[in-house]
Order: sequence, then C-alpha cells, then structure tokens
Amino acid sequence: MKRSRLIVGGVVAVALAGAAYLVFGRSNAEADTGPVRVKVTRDNIIDKALAVGTIEPENEISVKSKVSGVVSRIFADAGAFVRAGQPLLEVKPDPTPLELADAKRQVQLREVEMLNLTKEKVRQESLKKKDLSSDREYEEFERKFSEAQLQLKIARERLALLESGKVTIENTHIESIIKAPIDGYVLSKTVEVGDPVTPLTSYQEGTVLMKMANMDRLVFKGTVDEIDVGRLREGMDAELKIGALPLAKISGALSKISLKAEKKEAATVFPIEVTVPRASNATLRAGFSANANIFIQRKDSVLTIPERCVTFRNDSAFVKVPVGTSGEEERLITTGLSDAIRIEVLSGLALGQEILEKPVKKIE
Repeated sequence: MKRSRLIVGGVVAVALAGAAYLVFGRSNAEADTGPVRVKVTRDNIIDKALAVGTIEPENEISVKSKVSGVVSRIFADAGAFVRAGQPLLEVKPDPTPLELADAKRQVQLREVEMLNLTKEKVRQESLKKKDLSSDREYEEFERKFSEAQLQLKIARERLALLESGKVTIENTHIESIIKAPIDGYVLSKTVEVGDPVTPLTSYQEGTVLMKMANMDRLVFKGTVDEIDVGRLREGMDAELKIGALPLAKISGALSKISLKAEKKEAATVFPIEVTVPRASNATLRAGFSANANIFIQRKDSVLTIPERCVTFRNDSAFVKVPVGTSGEEERLITTGLSDAIRIEVLSGLALGQEILEKPVKKIE
C-alpha cells in the first residue's frame, strides 16, 4: 500500500513539473529567442482591385407579342438553342364577345356605307360628264369615297386580327406565331399554355413571354469599392473566379466603369463591366456568382518584405533590424508597390538581410 502511494505521488510530481515547464520554461525560452526574424526576398507583387458580381449576357432580349390573346402552343423550352425566325410559341386571339360583335358590326356598317357611295359615284360621274357638277364638288366626293374604302379595310383587318391573329398590312405580316428575333438560347420561359398575353404597344410594355440571349457574348457585371475606382482604367486585365467552377481560369478585360456611384449596405460602390471571352475549358451560365480581380499594377522579381513588419509614421516607413546578438535599431526605408501582404523595398535594405517582426501584443 505504501509503495503504491509513492508511485502515485511520483506521477503527480512529474505532471506538475511538466506543467511548470510549459508555463514558465517555454515563455522564458521565447523571451530568450527575441522577436521573429524574416529575410528580405525577391518576389512578384500584384496590386489589384476586387469586384463582386455575376456573369450575365451582354444583351438579353425580352420576347413579346404584338397581338393579345392566350398562349396556345409552345415550340421551344428554356435552355433550347434557336435560330432567328424559328417559331417560339403561338398566341391564339381571345377577344371578348363584345369586342368580336363590335368588330363584325363595324365591318357591316362600312360595307353598307361603301355600297351607298359606290352608287353615288355613278351619279357623280354622270353629273361631271354633263358639266352639272363643279370640279371642287367632284374632288370632295372622291376624297370621301377613298376614306370610306380605307375605313372598310381597317375594319376588316381588325376583325381578322381578332378572329385569327393574322393579317398583312402594307407588306408587314402580323401573325400569332411569335418567332425568335436572334440566334441564341432561351434563358427562361415566363408563360405556360393558357396564360393570357397583353400585346406590346406604344402605351404598354406587354407580357414578357421568354428571355433570350447569345451566350457567346458574356460580361461580368459587378461593383468595386470607391477607394479602388480612382485607380481603374478601361482595358485593364482581369481574372474571374467563379464559385461554381473553382478550377476554371477565365481572363477578361475591364470594359466599362460607371460614372455614378450606388449605395449598397451602407457602402459606396461603382458598377463595372468586364468582357468575358468564350471559355474553352468551362461552360459559363447566366447568373453565375463571380469575383473579378482587376490587375492595376504588377512588378516582378523585386525586393519585398512582409508589410506587417513595416511601421508607417509621418509619411515615412521604418523597420527594426537586429544589431549584434540581442540589440535592434530602427531604419528608414523607401517602399513601393504593395498587395497588402508583401510590400516592395526600393531602398534601405539588401537582399537576404534580416529584419524583426513587430512584437505581438499580449491580450490581458
């Protein structure tokens, strides 16, 4: 029993001794070694601005109808590639009973008017031949006759549109089959068979039936912080990183910088656009979230140190360099380009020279 107590006591003593070493011995060892030393190295530094946004088509087209009615057939679904002029869907006219009855009565009234004027024309021509009618009276009748012909034509065209949705007006063919305006992909379909359709007119926007785009011409649309926008210029190279395609490397060029800022979550940002060439190693889709690194300036194989080692004071930069075994001194250096991690050293230090990191403040 006494022997077992001695063993337990020995184990406890060893544990306490180890803990004491970890607490006191290690801290003393760290104190003896002093601040961490880093060397001046050669590296590449790239100054870049970050933009956050999405991949979108350069031109997205909303397909609309020029006739009202309901969707009767759909020929192309979302994701389909179609050629310009290829049918997309058909809109069947669906007039109210009152509209249809009114259109038919208007045609009948115009026909009766035209019949009476035709008979009157025979009489007017007879009077003209006998010089019993003046030129002015005859010209006034001809004008009235021509207007009646035009009114009858308009009434018949309106009735044709209401009944069949097809009509030709002065070599312009209007029909109820909506065709693709461009070569491209159907991005989305916003209607189904049976849905009502409001036509596109000069006083109303009309129902959006589908959205189309040429996916060979894409752009990155995003925003940059106001701090960076002053350093940007159109034509700068950019690299896109897409969350859905982590391995894809896509390059582009800054093509547009907005002149007007926007407020987003209490921050001031500027919209920008980056042209995106067709990627050979990835399939880009409209709406992909992406980040764009816009390269402002690049320097290769220059002297660099960690920026965390530099103290900036009164528009000057200083670092601590070791002196002897335990001493240190502050040295003035000239800095250049920075990427917020490493900073270029223009003068004051040499390649391979050691500098001291700033001491880490202890949290009390």
